[in-house]
Amino acid sequence: MIDFYYWPTPNGWKVAIMLEECGLEYRMIPVNIGKGDQFKSEFLAISPNNRMPAILDRDVDGDPVPVFESGAILFYLAEKTGRFMPATPLGRKQALEWLFWQVGNQGPMAGQLSHFVNYAPDDQPYSKQRYAREYDRCLGVLERQLSDRPYILGADYSVADMIAWPWVLIAKPLGQSLDAFPRVAAWRQAIKERPAVQRAVDLGKDLRRNAPPSDEERKVLFNQDAATVKGLSEG
Repeated sequence: MIDFYYWPTPNGWKVAIMLEECGLEYRMIPVNIGKGDQFKSEFLAISPNNRMPAILDRDVDGDPVPVFESGAILFYLAEKTGRFMPATPLGRKQALEWLFWQVGNQGPMAGQLSHFVNYAPDDQPYSKQRYAREYDRCLGVLERQLSDRPYILGADYSVADMIAWPWVLIAKPLGQSLDAFPRVAAWRQAIKERPAVQRAVDLGKDLRRNAPPSDEERKVLFNQDAATVKGLSEG
């Protein structure tokens, strides 16, 4: 059994997809980020960066194994199951390159764009434009990579696709058309049709935000620093 600490966001979907694709037994444990659950000491013991997703793998010999950060979790689960990761050294190198690309480029750029589209004051055009262009650039990187192959690493669906897909799924809400990226659009649709992916995206859908955050939620979500995180974790 794997404890899956989760809130329905693109980052959470990455791991949910891997768990579903591998058919692993897990239980979803909601961590309400608007209420500050991510700063509780029991969660910080698993995810010291107080971010989701995170897992606690109980299906091991000895003590349960905590894993935090989406790229590390997908790599860990690929190693654990022997699935969705190339077997050759060169293939593994390429998979790691795209995992790092996603967590270092596409994910942060898309996440910041989402913030300025959905939560920031409207009088910050530079910030919104900055991240919109970076998100567009990342789509261009994907379009080029997919120019001669159906999936990021080639003929086979892999962890590289699982980690990059969620932030492309929500391109339209981020204000980005895929008309200029036909290969990305086809890749997005092909993955969207996978039953495991559909189950993952539906996971916890009743928890999704249906209204803007309250003032109290905004304080928890957007105004943390070292001092406040320390105080919350001890509270």
